Amino acid sequence: MLQEVGYNGGEPITEEFFAKNISGGHNDDLARFLFPDWDHKTAMKFMDDKEAMFRRLAAEKLKPVEGLHKLCRWIEDRRLKRAAVTNAPRANAELMISILGLSDFFEVLVVGSECERAKPFPDPYLKALKLIGASSDHTFVFEDSASGIKAGVAAGMPVVGLRTRNPEGMLLDAGAALLIGDFEDPKLWAALEEDERRAAAAGGA
Repeated sequence: MLQEVGYNGGEPITEEFFAKNISGGHNDDLARFLFPDWDHKTAMKFMDDKEAMFRRLAAEKLKPVEGLHKLCRWIEDRRLKRAAVTNAPRANAELMISILGLSDFFEVLVVGSECERAKPFPDPYLKALKLIGASSDHTFVFEDSASGIKAGVAAGMPVVGLRTRNPEGMLLDAGAALLIGDFEDPKLWAALEEDERRAAAAGGA
């Protein structure tokens, strides 16, 4: 779509440019960044069209990250509270959650544009904590973008960074406490087991 409107002289943007400037961003901010010379209403129309295209593609191509449903069962078995927090438009988020079979899994869905400030600010995560009645001291976050990681860290929570698309260095620089390739990553399960052991020891003390 950027090529169609002549962005970057009609040349495709690079993966690096996407990771650094677009991934995890909020559409209002992206519109101002990508099209500083455009009327904002026109730029936001482009963003709306982008999201509509995403929904069409997602309906056909969206697949769960490896190990997602295993992790969800682990969370459900322990009756942990959970929320989905995203900068994606609500329609996109609800579609993805539905396609992945997680409509009954998440207790709440918090959308960045419905908060005072979207990610990378902590507002969406702070709102989620309030809605599910959880403390940042006993909560952790999964994120796949630098913007999301910064938001989780700013809200006072450790963040597990997913290396599904963005460069490791960028995720670490944003503050990720742990990097995993997917939800089957042995590092994740070792960390969860260690956390359970610590909780059990603290409970017995």
